[in-house]
Amino acid sequence: MSDNRLSVFKTYKLYVGGKFPRSESGRVYEVTDSKGKWLANAPQSSRKDARDAVVAARKAFGGWSGATAYNRGQVLYRVAEMLEGRKDQFVREVADAEGLSKSKAAAVVDAAIDRWVWYAGWTDKIGQVVGGANPVAGPFFNLSTPEPTGVVAVLAPQESSFLGLVSVIAPVIATGNTAVVIASADSPLPALSLGEVLATSDLPGGVVNVLSGRTAEIATPLASHQDVNAIDLTGADTGLAKELEIAAADNLKRVLRPQPVDGAADWTADPGTHRLTAFLETKTVWHPTGALGVSGSSY
Repeated sequence: MSDNRLSVFKTYKLYVGGKFPRSESGRVYEVTDSKGKWLANAPQSSRKDARDAVVAARKAFGGWSGATAYNRGQVLYRVAEMLEGRKDQFVREVADAEGLSKSKAAAVVDAAIDRWVWYAGWTDKIGQVVGGANPVAGPFFNLSTPEPTGVVAVLAPQESSFLGLVSVIAPVIATGNTAVVIASADSPLPALSLGEVLATSDLPGGVVNVLSGRTAEIATPLASHQDVNAIDLTGADTGLAKELEIAAADNLKRVLRPQPVDGAADWTADPGTHRLTAFLETKTVWHPTGALGVSGSSY
């Protein structure tokens, strides 16, 4: 083979509705590594792309939230499998995005894979942790069960953290929600590549939608969108977070503020169940214990 062969450069695209569109605006922007070296041109999403992503997420919500928790766990585990198979690619992209050595980047990717497995294991257990039978004074069963909130807009961490990206996506979909994710503006390439992993991991199209571009430009219409049920402000700075929270006040049930408020999050720490419960609603059902009002009988 010729030594003069030119490399085939990767074309990065959005991930919306299970497909890989370019931005409808046709805009791109340059992505560079930590030393300013050009890596690729990434799509610069528009407000129309954000609206399309919400439509896709809403369309996918019924089927995904209606799937069994066990099945959702299988799918999340499959994501970990596919990511493991493409580990070398992600090590390179994470090393470039985060300015890490290959060994440190490999550790980040390993941790991200393990994080998918962690949340896969929680899908059929979180209901028992936050739900259950409640003691009441009367001949009734009183049962509380968690249900997904709906479509969640997620602002991924801006500090080039692939582990952080996985840590904000996985818990949202583990509990049956669907997501519109805004990748890190400066380092979107691992997030866009993650869309390719999701597309080949049995995850139904539209459950996760990944957008790249200027965070404020995409997040503002999502915060005020009437068909978005919640927003995770992890990747917003203090000023933008305040603006988005105001925009969300009229129509969003839940707003997850950046944690911690006064410093960068430690994504290597035990994730706990906080993010699993952040976008769950509790449904409580009363049911008589007796047939035809006779105490002691049961159906």
